[in-house]
Amino acid sequence: MDQENDIEMVVAGLVLDPASNAPIVILKEPEGDICLPIWIGLAEAQAIASALKNVEVIRPMTHDLLVNLCSDLGGKVQRVVICALKDNTFFANVEVSVGDALKIIDARPSDAIALAVRVKAPIMVKEEVLEQAQVTLVAVSAEENEAEGVDVEPSGGQTEDKNFATIEKDRWADILAEMDPDDFKYKM
Repeated sequence: MDQENDIEMVVAGLVLDPASNAPIVILKEPEGDICLPIWIGLAEAQAIASALKNVEVIRPMTHDLLVNLCSDLGGKVQRVVICALKDNTFFANVEVSVGDALKIIDARPSDAIALAVRVKAPIMVKEEVLEQAQVTLVAVSAEENEAEGVDVEPSGGQTEDKNFATIEKDRWADILAEMDPDDFKYKM
């Protein structure tokens, strides 16, 4: 398994797509400007947010159950890998060590990320996936946004663009760059 071209990323936050109200998890290079937005389900967004906020629950939720099962069966989550993008769908693997063996388990990226956050395992993204779907944070002036028809709040936060659903991935970089850090506070 080729790990040389895997790029480690962290969860930068959860936001809602203003066009569809679907949650988006934003992965980001820890020291860089490369971001990877992945649309996920509401339940998975809540699972990721609760783990990031260290919310304790009375009974184990699904991802807590997976952590417990893995641990009780002698396994340890080594890392998760966002490994492919096919037909606008991301694919992931969870790498679990059991004794001397490494098991690779197919997973949805949202579930893999929810699991990784719970066990503090690295979240990796294949370079070829980033080449297809990454956005780069760049500084964008308010004048550039106005010229392109994007409304920006006075605080610099992004508001809904009338044509948000048609924004191409290059515009995502501009949108993310203009967001206030408070926009990444796990909105639900």
